[in-house]
Amino acid sequence: MTDFFTHCWKSARLSLLALLGGLWLATVAPAARAQTAAELSDFRLERAEGGLYLSASLRFELAPAIEDALTKGVAMHFVAEAELLRDRWYWYDRKVASAARYMRLAYQPLTRRWRLSSSPEPMGAVGQGVSFTQYYDSLSEALAAVRRISRWKIAEASEIEVDARHSVEFRFRLDVSQLPRPFQIGAAGQGEWNLSVSRNQRLGAEGGK
Repeated sequence: MTDFFTHCWKSARLSLLALLGGLWLATVAPAARAQTAAELSDFRLERAEGGLYLSASLRFELAPAIEDALTKGVAMHFVAEAELLRDRWYWYDRKVASAARYMRLAYQPLTRRWRLSSSPEPMGAVGQGVSFTQYYDSLSEALAAVRRISRWKIAEASEIEVDARHSVEFRFRLDVSQLPRPFQIGAAGQGEWNLSVSRNQRLGAEGGK
């Protein structure tokens, strides 16, 4: 009997949290329903002796609901992914290399600063794992760092076949799955939380872009 009541209490608690998360989102952004616009203002691939490098500049603004969540202590996770693909006429292109960059942006209320952690591996809710961390005095400065990717190594030179054609698939998104569970439920179907952009670009000759 005790287990039954415990199960009922947990179910009711999760339902209440989901309801509160949905009500919070509806309150802070009742008019923001359009998908958050994101685009690439610059995208370059560079083949060098050390490997293949990607540079990009993203252009996007956070919806009021996202900014409000950040200032209330909810961390936001951004993910950049790149895949090097080799052309195959008889089947799907073959993935020969891949790289990912995970970024966790959080507000530090005690210091009133913004903390941005970056890692090649997924980070947990509190940023576990090996990561590089920087601090910023304003949200605009922190977002400028998120929007800028400079000479990111996405493949080794040996992974690029000399006589084959290659392309690079790039994706960037706000990872809603890393939000606290109530916010995930509340964000479902809310276009302002759907922040993403992608690009597929042919790889040029060695030394080119």
